[in-house]
Amino acid sequence: MTDTVVHVDLGARSYDVVCGHGLLDRAGALIAPFAPKRRVIVVADSSVQRLHGARLQAGLAAFGISDAWIAVAPGEASKSWEGLAYVCAQLAALQAERGDLLVAFGGGVIGDLAGLAAGLFKRGMDFVQIPTTLLAQVDSSVGGKTAIDIAAGKNLVGLFHQPRLVLADFDTLASLSERELRAGFAEVVKYGLIDDAAFFAWTQARGGDVLALVPDAIAHAVVTSVQAKARIVAFDERESGPRALLNLGHTFGHAFETIAGYDGVVLHGEAVALGMALAFRYAADCGDCAVSDSELVAESLQASGFVTDPVLLPGGPYATPALMDAMANDKKAEGGKLTLILPQAIGRTRVVKGIDRAMVAAFLNRELQA
Repeated sequence: MTDTVVHVDLGARSYDVVCGHGLLDRAGALIAPFAPKRRVIVVADSSVQRLHGARLQAGLAAFGISDAWIAVAPGEASKSWEGLAYVCAQLAALQAERGDLLVAFGGGVIGDLAGLAAGLFKRGMDFVQIPTTLLAQVDSSVGGKTAIDIAAGKNLVGLFHQPRLVLADFDTLASLSERELRAGFAEVVKYGLIDDAAFFAWTQARGGDVLALVPDAIAHAVVTSVQAKARIVAFDERESGPRALLNLGHTFGHAFETIAGYDGVVLHGEAVALGMALAFRYAADCGDCAVSDSELVAESLQASGFVTDPVLLPGGPYATPALMDAMANDKKAEGGKLTLILPQAIGRTRVVKGIDRAMVAAFLNRELQA
């Protein structure tokens, strides 16, 4: 099976996303154009390093590229002030220079953390993303968003720093648990719900094959998702307009994640799945979306193993005031009012600004009634 290359067109900041099998074994050849000093510093999830590090090292060495490693503990808790300070201190200890290339090797946590460190250390280093989870391959590794979490909310401290290259090696997905794969699948479904009803129908028909890593299904899921995100990012790099559509379900989802804490009780994709179901139900309550579409989305997500009832989500109990406080810190909020990505139908969404918090609070009160 040949590689598929998706180009993210951002002028001088353009880059390719290479999707395929065996990319770690060819990493040296693929990365070499961006590593003129033939040296890379790999920031890696320690579990990913244990599982896949030898392959990456061999792939780099085959092309004469030396490597140094910074291991980071797995889990969302590493995406923090402490995690950022640790990575930057290790870069300093390695005497990293601006001309060195940093490689983010892991899931979305590592991509966000290492990307932010690359953007900040010595006022900016180039970096390459090698995402090893389905969620990171289809979403977080593309588009240049980097961030850490703080107590007030998820991804509130960060910057836009585009990678030079993204390598999405499907082989790394075989080491994921079923739960981790499912969490990534939520982001795949999201692209269909945003503006591609036919792709949503495909996820309904082939979702089981994606989770089983059937080769043609996983390739179609990743490549279609990356193409969708690349198209939107190229049009709106810094989320001043349509790129916000990529946050379907995230305003609700991030609020639940914040309250649950970042200890793995609720994975990001699980929160997003719930958030998408809530966004459809809220739109249906407002008369902007057919109830039948809302019910179909919930049924489809449930069939894939997601929780769509907030009362049943682990990490609770959840209370409306705490959720509203978390949503008030959402990056899209303006003038004390909320901005939500709301559907008009499956495959058709829009950015709605100026939403009265009282309306959302009343909706959440109804949703949280056991």
